[in-house]
Amino acid sequence: MSDISRSMNDFEQAQKLLPGGVNSPVRAFKSVGGTPRFFARAAGAYVWDVDDNRYIDYVGSWGPMILGHTHPDVVKGVQETAALGMSFGAPCELEIDLARLVIDMVPSIEVVRFVNSGSEATMSALRLARGFTGRDKFIKFDGGYHGHADGFLVKAGSGAATFGEPDSAGVPADYAKLTLTAPFNDIEAVKSLFAQNKGEIACIIVEPVPGNTGVMLLHENGFLQQLRDICDAEGALLIFDEVMCGFRVGAGGAQERFGIMPDLTCLGKIIGGGLPVGAYGGRAEIMRKISPDGPVYQAGTLSGNPLAMRAGLETLTRLRAPGFYEELERKTTRLVEGLLAGCKAAGVPAVANQVGAMFTVFFTELDAVTCCSDVSNHCDLAFFGRFFNAMLDEGVYLAPSQYEAAFMSAAHTDADIDDTIAAAKRALKRVTA
Repeated sequence: MSDISRSMNDFEQAQKLLPGGVNSPVRAFKSVGGTPRFFARAAGAYVWDVDDNRYIDYVGSWGPMILGHTHPDVVKGVQETAALGMSFGAPCELEIDLARLVIDMVPSIEVVRFVNSGSEATMSALRLARGFTGRDKFIKFDGGYHGHADGFLVKAGSGAATFGEPDSAGVPADYAKLTLTAPFNDIEAVKSLFAQNKGEIACIIVEPVPGNTGVMLLHENGFLQQLRDICDAEGALLIFDEVMCGFRVGAGGAQERFGIMPDLTCLGKIIGGGLPVGAYGGRAEIMRKISPDGPVYQAGTLSGNPLAMRAGLETLTRLRAPGFYEELERKTTRLVEGLLAGCKAAGVPAVANQVGAMFTVFFTELDAVTCCSDVSNHCDLAFFGRFFNAMLDEGVYLAPSQYEAAFMSAAHTDADIDDTIAAAKRALKRVTA
């Protein structure tokens, strides 16, 4: 095991000053055990902790680092922009430039509004859907994470499709009743909710490639198209939360990959090149309901700030290079196949879900993992924790939870993939000994 004494000391100090010692819960390693690494620097496919241990990174700041860490053109652009002003609280031309690029790349977006996080984007899109339809209720899917706004922190009840119950202290039960939940990939549950709540549902919000239950694949039943058809028939809006999969599974996101057009799209992560950012956009007639054009209010002091806009421009521009996504997916598939082969050789039951450059390896006897309950009820979460820590010791940084996606970047090389597969074989040997 590498020396992590400084990370251990930092975590001890952080716990005195921050809730759990972190500013976002999963960073605390509660589900995997061990000590969170405190990082000091990053470059390309690698991160270094404060004890100067190097890791091959498949978290990538939870997705934004599709070009790799500290890409020289992105860094240069941010430095040039920072020298001219970091925030104006007023319009800047970079907002126009990035808006044009986003609208050009994402098929369903005609008008876009920039915010500061994915949580802001989803919260604002939900408010807009309610304002546009005049309805209050909405549907989300079990395990689908759409940020930490009150209405999204709701879990399913005991039935297949039920009124939600608060999944966090501080969420009023009466407010949570406006959130309806259904299992992902279960179209009959969605139909049942509309039948039970006729004329009351404003929208469905869905991650077209779920990542916060681990990556989920769609059943071969046209699930997304059926959601589109139901919304059209019921006068509800379809919202794609592409904060994670947007620009990750293709230049136009999941909607371009699957050929399904939502009414509203939520974006984040990659569009800021690593800086805090979010956006929501869609059909002009809907987006024009936002203040100051319309009655749906939403604002933000740092929205559209020049640093995030420039980082986004430098990042998105480079994603349009010929063959970029094909190469990214090739490398991801090669890694996933190598990891599964290692599991099979070690006698460890596992399956993997991959969409583009997002993937998750699940330790399970199941032939397929297609919904949140598959992970909760049929995956070996304790084994994942041991494997995660063994991989850390081998110099590979994965997301510290079985319920998360992993991400490939353009900076990862075939040599990095070979090293990762070899590390996994050693890690599996250790945890099964």
